Amino acid sequence: MKRSLKWLAVVLLAVPLLAILWILIFGWNWARAPLQRIVLEKTGRQLVIGGDLHVRLGWPAPHVHTKAVTFANPPWAKEKQMLAVDDVEFSINVPELFRKNLLFPEVRLTHPIVFLELAADGRKTWLLDRNQSDDSARIPIGRLTLDRGQLGYDDAGKNTSFRADISTQHLQANATEASGVLFSASGLYKGLTLVAHGNGATVLALHDDSTPYPLKIEASIGHTSINGNGTITSLLKFTAMDMQLVLRGESLADLFPLFGIALPETHAYMTTGRVLHSDHMWRYDNFSGHVGKSDIAGSMQIDSGGVRPFMRGELVSQLLDFQDLAPVIGAKKLVALATATTKPAELAASKPVSPAAPAKATGSHLLPVIPFKTERWGSVDAEVTLKAKAIQRAKALPLENLSMHLKMQNSLLTLDPLDFGFAGGHLKAVITMDGGQSPIQAHAKIAVRKLLLPKLFPTINLAKTSIGNVNGDFDLTGKGNSVDRMLATSNGRVSLVVADGEISKLLLEEIGLHLVEILQLKITDDKIIKLRCGVADFAVKSGIMQANVLLLDTEASTIIGNGNIDLSQEKLDLTLMPKTKKTILVSLRSPIYIKGTFAKPEVSIDKARVATRGLGALALGLINPLLILIPLLEKDSGVQSECVRLINAAQTPLPKTSPAPTHDLH
Repeated sequence: MKRSLKWLAVVLLAVPLLAILWILIFGWNWARAPLQRIVLEKTGRQLVIGGDLHVRLGWPAPHVHTKAVTFANPPWAKEKQMLAVDDVEFSINVPELFRKNLLFPEVRLTHPIVFLELAADGRKTWLLDRNQSDDSARIPIGRLTLDRGQLGYDDAGKNTSFRADISTQHLQANATEASGVLFSASGLYKGLTLVAHGNGATVLALHDDSTPYPLKIEASIGHTSINGNGTITSLLKFTAMDMQLVLRGESLADLFPLFGIALPETHAYMTTGRVLHSDHMWRYDNFSGHVGKSDIAGSMQIDSGGVRPFMRGELVSQLLDFQDLAPVIGAKKLVALATATTKPAELAASKPVSPAAPAKATGSHLLPVIPFKTERWGSVDAEVTLKAKAIQRAKALPLENLSMHLKMQNSLLTLDPLDFGFAGGHLKAVITMDGGQSPIQAHAKIAVRKLLLPKLFPTINLAKTSIGNVNGDFDLTGKGNSVDRMLATSNGRVSLVVADGEISKLLLEEIGLHLVEILQLKITDDKIIKLRCGVADFAVKSGIMQANVLLLDTEASTIIGNGNIDLSQEKLDLTLMPKTKKTILVSLRSPIYIKGTFAKPEVSIDKARVATRGLGALALGLINPLLILIPLLEKDSGVQSECVRLINAAQTPLPKTSPAPTHDLH
């Protein structure tokens, strides 16, 4: 028995000794052919090892070194080889081999040329199964070191193709240890021109979930430039990120191809802040910058763990340029229409114009016409607030501040509220746009409260001597993919009321064209008269604003009117009739016609016509009560009752006549 055990021990020792002796005499090259054959059988792709195999034994991961290695791409790929490398050194985890797992803890490639490709049907050249579709069939590499090489990537389905050069950076010219890698890349990313360069550590920790990888990068993708400096943990999984990021571009909407998040169209922007990422949460903390001429600051976070990414943000602007809101609502430029007073001297030089003639086409639009990109709205749900402490705007536009709360839920965009400080009061709106419908279904409910007359017309000197509050309600629904189409199809009501005020008599006399009174007030001083009530109420149907009542009543005169405003064609067709309450020696007493387009309104009068004597009876007939306007009045019993009486006695339409030749007020 003992003799048998001795022979068994000799045999067991002899086998590894003979194997070691064989390796010492003949080397490891005998393993090349079997290894190449196994790879071909498993992957259907050829592995060629052109250099000698050198193995440095160790536990648990012996090191293998060889040269001139190539590994083929599948036949469908554009490039013949997926990998061609001058020098390869790698370690193999032996315990994992016993578990039938292939794992390379460390790989070092010198002068590698790598081409990776993603087919339109989802096949990936870097997957090692025969169909290149099993995501578990990857080359499992822990730490990768690259020394001077090239990387190519093609994705035909996303119109992405770029080539990158990688070089090794040393601390000194004669240093033997590399301090990092430099890279540069160019090509296309989702159809956009890509140019990038930067540097990182020499060793790429592809699967390391604990060690941050330092990275600096400068890139331009289309019209967007990115400058980042920080760390990324796990380069393949992006499990964490901490990076100072600077973004520049022509519009925030251009970021959609990069991040897959719908952002509004804007003017050129620049922001800088800190990007933090862990699990499914992304944060852009304490960023600042500008959009157009407006400063912007705040924080944004995106939770990608739900059905759609959810974006939450709080934004603040110390000074918001009103023109920077133009592209957000689909306009190239926001135009403020200021009310201008007609000077008496202009009447003598006015040209004849027929009030019934159609408005001249100007070829320009004031309403925003650029369509919203609703196909992107479903990419994100959002809740964002924006507060602007001051607004830079044209003098004729009396905006003072802005507070906005935006919510996006399943392509339904809601602004609630959109609150402007406006002419000393507030313009508060609730707006919804359903991007899930085609065209967009929109609803706007706007309340204007306590607007001050002097601030409502800041460019008119005469308005500065007037006082009074203006209240109003706008309730409109429409459908369309741009603001102009929404208004062109709108239905609803528009109402404005002013009561208990004072107004410049000279302003009223100029509107009423009372020449003697105008001359007298020009020579002396203007006077302030009591404003009893002003009402403008329109019913809106299919984009046509039809006047229910237009009325301005003071202790000295009454101005009434009728007509309509075509939101689809952007045309005006209004008639105003001034009526004095006392004897005037010389008064034109003519209707005033307001026609033309929003971009080019035309004001004209009819000098040949004498105003109808029965105008007073027509003005306040007990027809068409407008009780809906009464809640807009202030709760002041005396003044309210007077305006309520006038509202309840709304006007009848002015008689249709064939007007004589008229004269412009331009």
